Amino acid sequence: MSLNIQESITVLLADDHPTMLAGIRATLAQAPDLKIVGEAQNGIEVQQMVAELRPQILLLDLRMPNLAPAKLEKWVRENCPETITLILTQHDRDTYLANMLDAGAAGYLSKEASAEQLIGAIRRAAKGEILFDEAQLIRVDQWRKDVGEKLKQLTDREHEVLKLLAKGIDSQSIATDLGVTSKTIGFHITNILSKLHLKSRQEAMIWALKHLSDDLE
Repeated sequence: MSLNIQESITVLLADDHPTMLAGIRATLAQAPDLKIVGEAQNGIEVQQMVAELRPQILLLDLRMPNLAPAKLEKWVRENCPETITLILTQHDRDTYLANMLDAGAAGYLSKEASAEQLIGAIRRAAKGEILFDEAQLIRVDQWRKDVGEKLKQLTDREHEVLKLLAKGIDSQSIATDLGVTSKTIGFHITNILSKLHLKSRQEAMIWALKHLSDDLE
């Protein structure tokens, strides 16, 4: 009599908190069909391990050292398309959600998910399912209308100035850093405020901190 042996789903864990890694490891150990092939604690390790191990599932935390999540996911899609990325995070911000959907992740899960939910999501993703639910898609659509369309109006230089503003850098220092005059930076800031429908430099800083996500990592 032949035995029906289920092939293991290989999983790479990526989280820089040892306690969280231990918890995820213990959770996935409950499922005999899931096999953890590696654990990464920063963005560089994630990229190296994905390239070397080619896991079926990358279970990725969004906030780790040396990690711009959307850029990493785009790299995975281009270089290791057989690896499916599931986000597992405590950061439930619309900007992250939208950026990871656009980058090609298959799902966006909360670290509050139960063991049953997490294991089930991994199995479904391994079969090719996209796991963003209707509520998440509605949030992404609203983010695109409220934020994404405004960002598209900014030139590359205005985007760059906005990021520097968000880091609390003054106009003169921005001008020096970019090799232009303070007057030119003032012109860019005026355009940024107009395009984003904001009234002050402080509002622009707050807006950027809220919406630019891993651009500021």
